[in-house]
Amino acid sequence: MRLRTLLVSLAVVPTVAMGVQVLISSDRSVQESRHLRKDVVAGRQIGVPLYRLMTALQSERATTAAWWSGMPVPGADLRDRRADTDRAVAVFLKSSDPDQLHSDRGKDRLRDVARRLADLGAQRERADARHGSPDDTVEYYTDVIGETIHCFGDFNHVDDGGLTQEATSLAALFSAAEVVAREDAILALAGPSGKLTPTRFREFAEAVGASGYLYDTITLDLPLDDQDALQRILTSNAWQTKSRIENAIVSDHRDAATGVVLPPDVRDWRAAYTTFSAQLTTLDASELQELLEHADDRAAQLEDQVVLLVAASGAGLLLVVAVVAFTTRSVLRRLRSLHNRTVAVAEKTLPDIVDRLQRGEDVDTDALPQPRGEGDEVGRISDAFAHAVAVSVEGHRKLADERQGFSVFASGIAARTGNLVSRQLALTEHIQDTFGQNEALLAELMRSDQLTVGMRRQIENLLILAGGEISDPHMEPMRIADLLREAAAEVEDFRRIDRHAMDETSVEAGVISQLSHLLAELLDNATRFSPPTARVAIRAELVGDGLCIEIEDRGPRVSAERYQEMNDRLHSAPPYSVLARNAHRLGLFVVGHLADQLGATVTLRRSAFGGTSAVVIVPSEHLVPEARQGTVLSEPAKEPAPVARPAAERLPKLVVRQRTGAPANTPAPAPAPGASGAAPDRPALPERVPQTHIAQRLREPRAAEPVGRDAATPEEVADAWADYEDSTRQVELELRQDQP
Repeated sequence: MRLRTLLVSLAVVPTVAMGVQVLISSDRSVQESRHLRKDVVAGRQIGVPLYRLMTALQSERATTAAWWSGMPVPGADLRDRRADTDRAVAVFLKSSDPDQLHSDRGKDRLRDVARRLADLGAQRERADARHGSPDDTVEYYTDVIGETIHCFGDFNHVDDGGLTQEATSLAALFSAAEVVAREDAILALAGPSGKLTPTRFREFAEAVGASGYLYDTITLDLPLDDQDALQRILTSNAWQTKSRIENAIVSDHRDAATGVVLPPDVRDWRAAYTTFSAQLTTLDASELQELLEHADDRAAQLEDQVVLLVAASGAGLLLVVAVVAFTTRSVLRRLRSLHNRTVAVAEKTLPDIVDRLQRGEDVDTDALPQPRGEGDEVGRISDAFAHAVAVSVEGHRKLADERQGFSVFASGIAARTGNLVSRQLALTEHIQDTFGQNEALLAELMRSDQLTVGMRRQIENLLILAGGEISDPHMEPMRIADLLREAAAEVEDFRRIDRHAMDETSVEAGVISQLSHLLAELLDNATRFSPPTARVAIRAELVGDGLCIEIEDRGPRVSAERYQEMNDRLHSAPPYSVLARNAHRLGLFVVGHLADQLGATVTLRRSAFGGTSAVVIVPSEHLVPEARQGTVLSEPAKEPAPVARPAAERLPKLVVRQRTGAPANTPAPAPAPGASGAAPDRPALPERVPQTHIAQRLREPRAAEPVGRDAATPEEVADAWADYEDSTRQVELELRQDQP
């Protein structure tokens, strides 16, 4: 059956549907009746004491304000007002139960009124001692009264238009009476001097406008008999006197340096207020009782209606249940089947296809949902979903092709640029071998070589991020100490790096370049974000899972959330959009790629010195076993024959010039932590081992040339290295600007 047919079958039984509506209405009427009964009980037990509490607080507020301002208020009057308030508070606290109210907001308001009343004694003590300001005391009473008025709006929770209108009008009457009572308290603060502060005068003027608006609006919403009662109050002599005094205060006041001077008419306020406030209190109490009676009558009417509704709709209920059960079961069964197929495609089939496309694999279209050509509504939805999946897969295929093409393009650019850099390195080597006796030129060549090495590392970064791999020309395993030295040589500020190889072990040849590049990126990051004078330490030792290499800097403090973000970046391949937004800090992405290729783990965390500690765990499979290690390192006293390496992949080997006249091709031992590697009175000048980058057949025997004492002063060498660092930073800035 079509979905349209099912809907028509439901429309064929309108009478039964009406019966269901009657049943629902009867249940609703029962609930409303119960709620009304509860509202009536709550109104009598809570609403009436709450109203009495409100009027008592208004009287005490006015008397307290008059006493504070210096009016001749007898102490007995103040005590009587307080006694009335205490009795009202006691009755309210005894009879009020927040659980009787339906809404949570109403319960919270009642509890809030009780909490505020707990401060009543303290407020009275401050008033007696005239501690603080009278405005604060009056404001306390005003806040409590305002909360009591708000409570009345939460008693009625029945959807009945008439009762809701009555409750709204009652709350408006209470609010209007409170506005007038607030006028009385403000005028009481004027005291014998008849002066108000500008703030109090502004509050009085606002209250005058609010009271006039409220009573004009309330009159239109009250029943006719209540309108007549309110009109009698509003046209009484006392109310006319009130209006005359308000107009006189607003229009005839006089501004003085000490405040706002009120006109003499204000003396008639107290008598007029006493008269019409009593009339308003009587009217408000009467409205409250009428509301409770009407709610009780309405509850009885609803109970009678329920009996009739249930009896009339009982016969049609069974038929409605049967029809609705049948149609609902049929629709839900088909929709459930469509839902299951959709979820299976969305959670399993489509993600698997997208992953295969991103890996460059072919996709079998048979795995996709196919349109079935069904004519009903559910079938057309299924076909539309199948078409949407096909369009999505085609879009992912195009994106994967574009990504793969861009990776090939970037790899080609990186390879060609790397060849140029390799030729530049070879040229630098040639110039060094030819003019190596010129110490000044040699220093400049070393600076140029260091910049070129940095350029090559950036090119290799591009190759790695494009999905390529850097070739490894090493033919023999390398000791950890030499690996750390090779990685440090890639960094601009390599002299700030302290190396500590705790164990004599070696790394297999096939991963040396990758691991060296990974460590160089971490060391470069550590030196950049550490103070210029701070040292960066790199330590390596064997652990249970393999080789642990830790790089520790003294950089700025990083939050735990930031460490989590960086560690996530290390273990996820970002899209090109993320790489573009982070083009100036691609080191972490490169480290993550290399770590995945090596099967290593890299974790960033806070170090004990407040900086950052990068921990690299290299799997044991990349380490040379002890037997092989012994064969590799069995001749420590003899310099191993240089291995022919392509110029594009060689790393500069740096040695420290010795004052003792040692041969230039003898590598200097790694300095101890914190040592400079040179005599105390002279800075060390780095020197490259000749001919280590060229093929074996091109090497010629070359006698070691003695190195004389360096004639440069320490200041000159320091200036030279400062120029070297400035040039390195300039080249790096240009490289960043050239990156897309």
